[in-house]
Amino acid sequence: MTGRRGTVRAVRLEPGAVVFLDQTKLPTAVEFLRAGSVEEVARAIETMVVRGAPAIGIAAAYGLALAAELSRAQTPEAFLAEFEAAAQRLGRTRPTAVNLFWAIDRMTRVAREAVVETGRGEGWLERVKAQVTAEAREIAASDERANREIGRHGQALLPERCRVLTHCNAGALATGGYGTALGIVRAAVEAGKEISVLVDETRPLWQGARLTAWEMLQEGIPATLITDNMAGWFMSRGEVDAVIVGADRIAANGDTANKIGTYSLAVLAAAHGVPFYVAAPRSTVDPGTKCGDDIVIEERSADEVRRPYGLEVAPPGVRVANPAFDVTPARLIRAMVTEAGVAWPPYEVSLAGLLDRP
Repeated sequence: MTGRRGTVRAVRLEPGAVVFLDQTKLPTAVEFLRAGSVEEVARAIETMVVRGAPAIGIAAAYGLALAAELSRAQTPEAFLAEFEAAAQRLGRTRPTAVNLFWAIDRMTRVAREAVVETGRGEGWLERVKAQVTAEAREIAASDERANREIGRHGQALLPERCRVLTHCNAGALATGGYGTALGIVRAAVEAGKEISVLVDETRPLWQGARLTAWEMLQEGIPATLITDNMAGWFMSRGEVDAVIVGADRIAANGDTANKIGTYSLAVLAAAHGVPFYVAAPRSTVDPGTKCGDDIVIEERSADEVRRPYGLEVAPPGVRVANPAFDVTPARLIRAMVTEAGVAWPPYEVSLAGLLDRP
């Protein structure tokens, strides 16, 4: 599931299945999980076999394409009932990443329009399936195109020599390919800039240590892994020139939900005068969410903290809090990079303007 530079594929659609690069097994093993039903796709999203907001959206789109492919409905009404039930199941997987709901809404709209267009004549179901599948593939392809544009816009913000700190994984593994935050890093390297990366390990599931570090090694980009609580020390020593992170949901005012620990980095960056950038496609911007207080934060299993990957690190009975995300206030974000360009404060104005662009 790799090709030219930056084209790791986290998920792909095949006849009769959605195939995932199992990110719970990286970096020690490259294994694939074949999901042959909507329920199996939903479980892959819930268990973080696939993760990253854009990749989750693509997985949901492919899951709905699979639901259409497997349908044996005799009437348009029956098809839509099956399809919408599948959409509801996928929509229950992860509540914070808005790309999931964006992709589900887009796929559902296309399915309804396809049913209206094809009518009830002979072959209607196959024509609907073809349109739904084409839309799912376009969602994936358009995300990679968007990532490359994010990289192009974002790399212009970085100096010729730049030490970038990043958190979690916002690379090809989290997207349709190339990446958002790591897409900026890749584009800067491709532009001939001298870039190195400090990789936060990102507890409790170590997406930085397991995934971002793996991607950087695959790309040959200099990277140093640090624990989450080392970031402030490196900033205090002047060893960080920029912080770049992805996003799972961006409110209308610019407040941004991202992997837990992001807010702490933003506070540290502000204290040390380090620019803090968010990179995300426009599908991550949720104009219906006014501010960060309105973002639903997913609470995950206590065992992810007590027993990460089966390693006993805490007493079995200890109480655990495990929010998967936190919210960084817009005032701490220097700029946001989208495929349509760079948004600057005030974000209520600049994000709305970028959303209005074709």
